[in-house]
Amino acid sequence: MMKMLFIMLFMIPLNFKSFWLNQFMYFVMTILFMQMFSSSFLVTNLSYVFGVDLLSWVMILLSFWICSLMILASYKLFKNNQFSHLMILVVTIMLIALYCTFSVTNLFLLYFFFEVSLIPVLILILGWGYQPERLQAGIYLMFYTLIASLPMLISIFYYYNINYSLMLFYNNVMINEFMFFICMIMVFLVKMPMYFVHLWLPKAHVEAPVAGSMILAGIMLKLGGYGLMRVMMMFMEIGMKVSYLFMIISLLGGVFTSLVCLRQIDMKSLIAYSSVGHMGLALGGIFTYNYWGMCGALMMMVAHGLCSSALFCLVNISYERISSRSLFLNKGLINIMPSLSLWWFMFLACNMAAPPSLNLLSEILLINSLVSWCSLNMIFLAGISFLSAAYSLYLYAFSQHGMLFSGVYSFSLNFTREFLLMILHWIPLNFFILKSDILLLWL
Repeated sequence: MMKMLFIMLFMIPLNFKSFWLNQFMYFVMTILFMQMFSSSFLVTNLSYVFGVDLLSWVMILLSFWICSLMILASYKLFKNNQFSHLMILVVTIMLIALYCTFSVTNLFLLYFFFEVSLIPVLILILGWGYQPERLQAGIYLMFYTLIASLPMLISIFYYYNINYSLMLFYNNVMINEFMFFICMIMVFLVKMPMYFVHLWLPKAHVEAPVAGSMILAGIMLKLGGYGLMRVMMMFMEIGMKVSYLFMIISLLGGVFTSLVCLRQIDMKSLIAYSSVGHMGLALGGIFTYNYWGMCGALMMMVAHGLCSSALFCLVNISYERISSRSLFLNKGLINIMPSLSLWWFMFLACNMAAPPSLNLLSEILLINSLVSWCSLNMIFLAGISFLSAAYSLYLYAFSQHGMLFSGVYSFSLNFTREFLLMILHWIPLNFFILKSDILLLWL
């Protein structure tokens, strides 16, 4: 584990030298890390406080992949010389923080690196955001996380006083206290984000640059699910008593945010709200406390990370040409960029869980898990599934069909780099289903 950390640390001077060599190094790290795969459910590759099990391995691999694609998507910053080397430095620091978060075996260090990963995202939004409102979005992001994180810090100290260890594989002392349960998991619920504490997400997505949106959708939302899966073992007893409360909020919130998607005119805002609905499903799966729910939540996090990241890339490709994300101005794109319309269709089909995407398998697992827990969940699940198809078709129809916008705007055809970016999102999203049994081994 330490060797990967040292590779990232020694890459920091490289950030100021070559733009494309950095991206190549991220791909090299992805291949190196894939060789560390172990189907064992035990923590392997232990070194100091770092170790990896299957859950950590999948999340770290997703982090490497998304960060490499972020650099590919941010070529315009390099072309226009908009402090691109500083942006790559921020991305490298963020990757180090994420790698440490997913691989530490200590609860306090998990909390520490979880909070550290907030700072680079804040710098990305404030430094390379598009509108003046990015300051407000940054404040939302910071305060939502900080207000929920202090109770978790106190609850970690309280747990150490009871258990005398913070190692994740020794967290077998169960605590039956509701306030302790809330204090420990609230920061993860904010990061997921659960409905009622989700308002920072659309603001952060809309104001962030494409790299910021990709890392937010691809990795940062997964930190909440990862943290919940790690600490749930402490709260088996109290969790089973109150899980219905969080399940109702997350599933009902998924229906509400899907309805909100149907009246969005900003494409980025629509995809951000759809993320809340998908993560609501994953959160419901985690709170069922059964095997299918946990595996379905893990699959949903991987599938959503790739699919949502690709959709933000597609929005950015249109934004770079038309200088607007409004659905009123982005019309008739199939007439001028038909090749890109194919990618819009393929990723929106994945977003509404069409075969053979990993989204479909994850939703099948989550639906089985939630319906077996309570058959009334079928009402919410039917609403979420139907509405996800409705807003995906709404986004596709409004942006690709219709009469061309008659205003004057700069326009250029697609670049090979953009097609490569789409392919590198689509292949793992649709071919990983062939080896999806890997994700069923981790419990």
